[in-house]
Amino acid sequence: MNFSNKTVFITGASRGIGFEIAKKMASLGANVVIAAKTATPHPKLPGTVFSAAEEIERIGGRALPLVLDIRDENHVFEAVEKAVETFGGIDILVNNASAISLTGTLWTDMKKYDLMHQVNARGTFLTSKACLPHLLKAENPHVLTLSPPLNIEARWFENHVAYSMAKFGMSLCTLGMAAEFKNKVAFNSLWPKTIIATAAIEFAVGNADMLDKARKPSIMADAAYEIFKQDHKTTTGQFFIDEEVLKAANYTDFDVYKVNPALGDHELIPDFFI
Repeated sequence: MNFSNKTVFITGASRGIGFEIAKKMASLGANVVIAAKTATPHPKLPGTVFSAAEEIERIGGRALPLVLDIRDENHVFEAVEKAVETFGGIDILVNNASAISLTGTLWTDMKKYDLMHQVNARGTFLTSKACLPHLLKAENPHVLTLSPPLNIEARWFENHVAYSMAKFGMSLCTLGMAAEFKNKVAFNSLWPKTIIATAAIEFAVGNADMLDKARKPSIMADAAYEIFKQDHKTTTGQFFIDEEVLKAANYTDFDVYKVNPALGDHELIPDFFI
């Protein structure tokens, strides 16, 4: 599918999975909006909206860096309008921005609770709402949210109730909006089968050793691309797993995605919600 002159708006795209999706789509000719809150270098986390945009342009893509806190309603609408002014429209939205704290109830302060719910569930709803008037004008519009399948079981909640509530709130946006905008805009979710080597694993989970048993963010980028190729009228309301998407698209070499290619598949760590 030709993505030339298509515009992809990605939240949290300054690093990790969001940045990989941005690079993938830019390499296919798409315009990429790098919308994230990181304007200056973080002492531990790599990447800013500006360094991400520079990398996109270095590989021949077109990028618009926007410093954006998706908790701010006015700023979200302003960012969407800036993207439309720059590129003429929005064809794809990736709800990637997320806050994480894998803490139990007694150890989750309300400031952290509010942050996760404002960024994850509310941010996904707000950014989708802001982009929808433009997505409804697109030829094959897609909204992809990085959130888990709606498996409402106690085991996914018992160790980190607040985080799970916030992430499943994102998935509920997929479920509801897919039905609300059926035949108009595709809404799907994507989640990894294994943990992905990102800053969230290294710092939020607090275990850098786990990275050796993870896959690279590029597997999520390739899976996202395969979803965006699909017809928005027929591929919607789905909760995709990255490996399953790629197998259905006839990918066979999954060793290329391993951080440590020498490990066997059984040694990879399954994701928290799988």
